[in-house]
Amino acid sequence: MSEALSEPRRIVIIGAGPAGVGAAMGARAQDAAAEITLLSEENCEPYEKPPLSKAVLTGKAAAHDAPIAGPKGIAGHGVTIRHNTRVSTIDRGPRAVVASTGERIPYDALVLATGARNRLLPMFPLGQPGIYYLRNHEEAVALKAHLDRAESVVVIGGGLIGLEVAASAAELGRKVTVIEVAPRILNRVADEETSAFVHARHVEHGVDIRLGASIAKRDGHSLVLASGERIEADLFVVGIGAVPDDALAAAAGLDVKEGIIVDEQCRTSDPAIFAAGDATRFPGPHGPVRLENWRHAQEQGDVAGRNAAGASVAYGSAPSFWSEQYDLYIQGVGWQLAQPARRARRARENGAPLNFELDSNHLTYALGINAQRDMSAIRRLIERKIPVDPADLVDPAKPLAGLLKPKA
Repeated sequence: MSEALSEPRRIVIIGAGPAGVGAAMGARAQDAAAEITLLSEENCEPYEKPPLSKAVLTGKAAAHDAPIAGPKGIAGHGVTIRHNTRVSTIDRGPRAVVASTGERIPYDALVLATGARNRLLPMFPLGQPGIYYLRNHEEAVALKAHLDRAESVVVIGGGLIGLEVAASAAELGRKVTVIEVAPRILNRVADEETSAFVHARHVEHGVDIRLGASIAKRDGHSLVLASGERIEADLFVVGIGAVPDDALAAAAGLDVKEGIIVDEQCRTSDPAIFAAGDATRFPGPHGPVRLENWRHAQEQGDVAGRNAAGASVAYGSAPSFWSEQYDLYIQGVGWQLAQPARRARRARENGAPLNFELDSNHLTYALGINAQRDMSAIRRLIERKIPVDPADLVDPAKPLAGLLKPKA
């Protein structure tokens, strides 16, 4: 073997969120000798982001309390992390990334875990006093500091992030108003029953939710709705979704279409470059799809990292998401269909919904509240493609875990 071929494989990962950390740890598990470098734009250990809109805002935790790689940090896994490093260019010919400082960092395999960027509203410019978007630790700390001295807050957007911020602010005793243009909250991820259940819990905590509402203009610390009503607030939080951060990939000439296009092995149109997480569009069971959730990012990152280190693994995990609002643990598992063949509902003692979607006799998606144990079984039913009888799903006397066993 030549000296060149005996040298350790150089794997560079851009982005230190769950996909990037998952890629680093996956690459290390696959190749013990590889030189793995994780490039982070932040100046801290990679942290889990779900607490940013909940425990961090309420003061129950700080971002550094939840390191993605565990208590030893990413360095404890034999990964070199470089903080405050922003990549400006990918030089695909000689296989190197170029930092904003001009430094060139060579790679044998590259993983893009660039994540997503907040969708912005021109009426609410990023960085203007009293206006907040939430995606990283710095933004969460700034928002918490303002919440601590505020009396009222308006949240624009009734999706998961917006409602989590609303719940946190309500728990702090603030007057909270949510503005949602859709006819119901959680319009993209939840059925009508679940939306109504969550809506009612917010109202119980004093949150004023305005549905079908659009903003005509903003005048300092007040909004004017299309109806003509004026709403005053000390601060505004915008949570209207995200867009994939695929600009670096596009500039490098990789295939991009509302996300970085990858195959089942997370490989881009350049065989030496892989991608994972919120920035990617990948083959789903019903066509190309892009997902934005923590578990997907970490698990797809693991696959990308392993393949960058020489494996040949396909990504096939069933996606899932969760959201904590007050005492509600909202969890969805599987692949939502535009037109499921059948829907079913399981009655539960606590009255919280647990709803199913089926394609023929296979479970494709489920959404429940405070049903963690059931969701674990549901995930396995979906991933293993085990045929189910809808009557068994509906019957509360039949444990869902029992459906994992083949019938005699």
